[in-house]
Amino acid sequence: MGKPLRVLRLLGAAIVLAAVASCSNIDRKHGYVPEDTDLEQIVVGVDSKDTVAELVGTPTASGVLDTSGWYYVASKFRVYGIREQREVDRQVVAISFAEDGTVENVERFGLEDGNVIAISRRVTDSNIKGVGFLRQLFGSIGNFAADQLVN
Repeated sequence: MGKPLRVLRLLGAAIVLAAVASCSNIDRKHGYVPEDTDLEQIVVGVDSKDTVAELVGTPTASGVLDTSGWYYVASKFRVYGIREQREVDRQVVAISFAEDGTVENVERFGLEDGNVIAISRRVTDSNIKGVGFLRQLFGSIGNFAADQLVN
C-alpha cells in the first residue's frame, strides 16, 4: 500500500510543478540593435555606409531607396504560459545617409504605449525639419482619405 501512495504523491508533485512552470513568463528577443556606446563611434557627416558596417554591423533592413537609410530593429516578446505572446519592447535605430554617402542622422526610437517615441537623436545642422523618416512614416498613417489617393 505504501508504493501506490508514493506514486500518487510523486504524480501530484509533478502536476503542481508543471502548473507552476506553465505560469512563468518566457522572454524572446528578435533582431539586433547596436548599443549606444557603439553608435557614439559613428561621426555624423564623416562616416559612410562602409565604416558604419564596420562599427555596428550590417542593418536588419534598409530603406526603400538605397540612399534613404539603414534600420536596425529588435523586439522583445513575452509569453505567459499558453497565452499568446505579447510585444513588450521594440527598439529601432535609423541611420540615414546624405546624397554624398555620409551619415546624416542617427536616431533611436522605442515603443511606448503603442506610440513611437524618439529616445535619442543625433542629426546634422542641415536637417531643417528635425523630423526623421520613421516619424514621417508613422505620422502619415490615418491622415489621408481614400479620395485623396484617387485624385
